Amino acid sequence: MNKILKFIKFMEKAMKRKLNLWFPLLMALSLSGCGSAPQAPLEESPAPDAGSINLTVWGAEEDEELLCQMIDGFKAQYRGQADFQITYMPQSESHCMDALMADLEQGADVFAFADDQLNTLVAAGALEPIENAGSVRENNLPEAVLAASVNDTLYALPLTADNGYFLYYNKQYFSQEDITSLDRMLDIAAANEKKVSMEWSSGWYVYSLFGGTGLTVGLNDDGITNYCTWNSTDGAIKGTDVAKAMLDIAKHPGFLSTDDAGFLEGVRNGTVIAGINGVWNAVAVGEVWGDGFGAAKLPSYTCAGKQVQMTSFSGYKLIGVNAYSKERKWAARLAEWITSGENQMLRFGRRGQGPSAINAAASEEVRSSPAIAALLEQSQYSSLQRIGNNFWEPVTTFTSDILNGNLSEETLQEQLDIMVEGITAP
Repeated sequence: MNKILKFIKFMEKAMKRKLNLWFPLLMALSLSGCGSAPQAPLEESPAPDAGSINLTVWGAEEDEELLCQMIDGFKAQYRGQADFQITYMPQSESHCMDALMADLEQGADVFAFADDQLNTLVAAGALEPIENAGSVRENNLPEAVLAASVNDTLYALPLTADNGYFLYYNKQYFSQEDITSLDRMLDIAAANEKKVSMEWSSGWYVYSLFGGTGLTVGLNDDGITNYCTWNSTDGAIKGTDVAKAMLDIAKHPGFLSTDDAGFLEGVRNGTVIAGINGVWNAVAVGEVWGDGFGAAKLPSYTCAGKQVQMTSFSGYKLIGVNAYSKERKWAARLAEWITSGENQMLRFGRRGQGPSAINAAASEEVRSSPAIAALLEQSQYSSLQRIGNNFWEPVTTFTSDILNGNLSEETLQEQLDIMVEGITAP
């Protein structure tokens, strides 16, 4: 009964976010070609008692070719044991929870999702404990295992260990000393009529300005609501100190707040010479900057007269097996196949994404990647993202007001209080 009540409560939360409950149906109308394509000819027909196994896999749209290759490998590995009908469907990893919560029983058997959605999926009964948890713990990075666990119980399989952000910079403009200070980088960019970019429309990045100040935000024990002290009037650094620093950054001629697409556009047209972004854009940035490509931990910035190291949310991509799958045994095998060390290396080679598997992460190929090295450097200043849904909109509203010049120093405390009230709302 408790599980049912929890599920109902989560469904109510989803409705408040105006979820499109028809999304899974619309997705079904755009099935990937790899699912509908005929299987490779079998050397021999399945045994007469081998049934038909129908599985659906959700993954990022940009992973379609990669996942289809992995699915083909899985079919070859288990050829003759069953008649596999495996369909890939594109589904954003960041919104996987929303689609599943719309209808768990009709959701994918195997799905990729960001680790911050784990608590909600577990509470809703979408995931069951992993059976071979010991092997998973032994073969994956401890931080990735922690990200896939709730109360020390493993509920998903680690896929990547790179869902964080760091500093990209063009070596033609910045020295190793320059990149330690955001203030210095902004001045250099302005002097060259260029920009340093960062996305302030997302609380995911804005956290970097608050995380190292002693001000806190996180998930309460109920797994739904947040606590937040970003409006604190006590301590060495107050909420208004961070807000004043943000006002200064926002009006600096060397600063640009933009999203992923704007960052890449700026890199390509030459207007952006540094930016805070993730490993998923490493290949594209490297193609433009060539020998000038640089990556490092985040810089420090001036706040309350001090240099404060910018922090970050660390994130992991996970693979889940739907507790309502009619073929859980085979779904679990497919999930293990997709997250194997070999396939994580294939993912790294194709997409530049950092493996969570210990052996793969320790390979020379991975260790020599500038983007992965920057993530590792930043990891000492990062923390797992464990935030309830009410965090995002209030932060976006606050930063939008700063960027649009709607806030003054006199009104900062009032607006911080409003933001925190929204973040901590039940």
